[in-house]
Amino acid sequence: MKNTVVAAVAALLVANGNSLRVTRRVALPAVPAAALGSASLVWAKDRTDGYAVQKTGADWQRSLSGPEYFVLRNGGTEPPNSSPLVKEKRVGEFRCAGCGAPLFSSAAKFDSGTGWPSYASSLYQVEVESTPIEFLSGAEIRCGRCGGHLGDRFLDGALFPGTTAFTSGKRYCVDGTALVFYPADGAPPVRGEFDPAA
Repeated sequence: MKNTVVAAVAALLVANGNSLRVTRRVALPAVPAAALGSASLVWAKDRTDGYAVQKTGADWQRSLSGPEYFVLRNGGTEPPNSSPLVKEKRVGEFRCAGCGAPLFSSAAKFDSGTGWPSYASSLYQVEVESTPIEFLSGAEIRCGRCGGHLGDRFLDGALFPGTTAFTSGKRYCVDGTALVFYPADGAPPVRGEFDPAA
C-alpha cells in the first residue's frame, strides 16, 4: 500500500512541477482510494462529532466572521502574508478563534518565510490528523476542543536552522485567521483573520 501511495504522490509531483506546492489537500485526491484502504477513513473524520464544543453550521456562521468560518469550519486556506499574525512577535498565547482554546505559545513561533504563522510545537489542545502520506504532504491540524481547521503540520523542521523548529523537527503551518493572539502584557487581543477584499 505505501508504495502505491508514494507512486501516486510522485506522479503528482512530476505533474505539478513544484514539490513545494504539494499539500495534503492537493495530494489526497491524487491517491487512489484503493491504495489507502481503511486509512482513507482518517480523512473523513467529521469536524463536529466527538468535540467538546458543539454548534450547528448556522450557529457557527453566526458566531464567526466570514473568513473565520471559511478556514475553521470549511478547511479553507487564507492567502499567504494576509494575516496580521504572520508578523506578530510579542510574548503571549495564540487561541482558537472559534472557542478560545489555547493552541500555541509565542515561545514556539518562528519566521518560516512561508507567509503563514509557523510554530515548532503546539499546546495540548492541538489535534493532529495523521495520514499515511504525512511524510510527503503534512497532516491536518485541528482545535481539539471544537474541531476547527487550523492548518497543517509538516515534518520539515530541519529546513529551518537556527529556529526552534530545527530542534523539534516539526512545523505547524497555521492559518492566522483561525487564531486570536492574547498578548502577555494585557494589551487588547489581536484577531488573525485576513481581509477578503485585500
